Amino acid sequence: MAGFLLRRIGGIAVTLLVTSFLVFGSVHLAPGDPASFLLGGRSASPAAVAAIKAQYHLDDPFLVQYTKWIGGVVTGDFGKSATFRQDVGGLIAARLPTTLLLIGYAGVLILVGGLAFGALAALRRGVVDRAVLVGTGIATATPSFVAAIGLISLFSVQLGWFPAFGNGGGFGDRIYHLTLPAAALALTFVGLLARVTRTSMLEELGREHVEVARSRGVPGSDVVRRHVLRNALGPITTVTGTIVAGLLVATSIVETAFGLSGVGQLLVSSVTVKDFPVVQAVSLLVVLAFVTANLVVDLVHPLIDPRLSHAKGGGA
Repeated sequence: MAGFLLRRIGGIAVTLLVTSFLVFGSVHLAPGDPASFLLGGRSASPAAVAAIKAQYHLDDPFLVQYTKWIGGVVTGDFGKSATFRQDVGGLIAARLPTTLLLIGYAGVLILVGGLAFGALAALRRGVVDRAVLVGTGIATATPSFVAAIGLISLFSVQLGWFPAFGNGGGFGDRIYHLTLPAAALALTFVGLLARVTRTSMLEELGREHVEVARSRGVPGSDVVRRHVLRNALGPITTVTGTIVAGLLVATSIVETAFGLSGVGQLLVSSVTVKDFPVVQAVSLLVVLAFVTANLVVDLVHPLIDPRLSHAKGGGA
């Protein structure tokens, strides 16, 4: 297990190194002068252009520029925003709590809804199963921005139950303001997790040890809890890596739709105005979050299914 962990950490380090190189190098692939690109195409005085070149070491060789930039990133210095004239790290830190709370809220909805609907479909074959399949199919096919528009139209405009915009103030008010955004963000992934849960549980329900437990008179709830759901958690845990990746991407769309001051909205606005230092930093942090989440999944999976731990131990 220790060898597996070291290999995974090494893989993460290589992934981040390659990603950082590509993210940094993309500014030099843009047409025109990198200084003009970093200025977002805005006209600037020679002094301003010289300041940008000095700040990003544009007169140095490319590898020297990259080495200085990645050295700053390692110490938490992502540079200054060309639009906000502030440290990029400070801009992200100010918006990170909103994004983390939104993803956490959506994650709870995904786990509760996905597991509940998936288990219901697996245990209630027939009309209920077909209804869940239709509902989850629609949910999976609904983009986040379409869900956002529909939820705002129904629950904000027509019913007036929830606010359509803003972060709110205080924990309770923020949860209230984030209810619709979290629902829009979670909808697609509830459908995905429900389908994976249903398939996994149906596979376990057909196994011999489940039939033996039933024939011995073990109560149905105990059979489901001890022998079905417990063994079905492997595929469910695996798909969470895909869900995390989707959440990181969809957050930008949802935060923009609901006017939330989060990291996703910062990324969208920075791309629009070509604030490349912010785009670089957020892109790198998204990749870091994704590979970290997959590492956690890889570490948790053997705890759920010990056979995987033995396999990895044998492979090491």
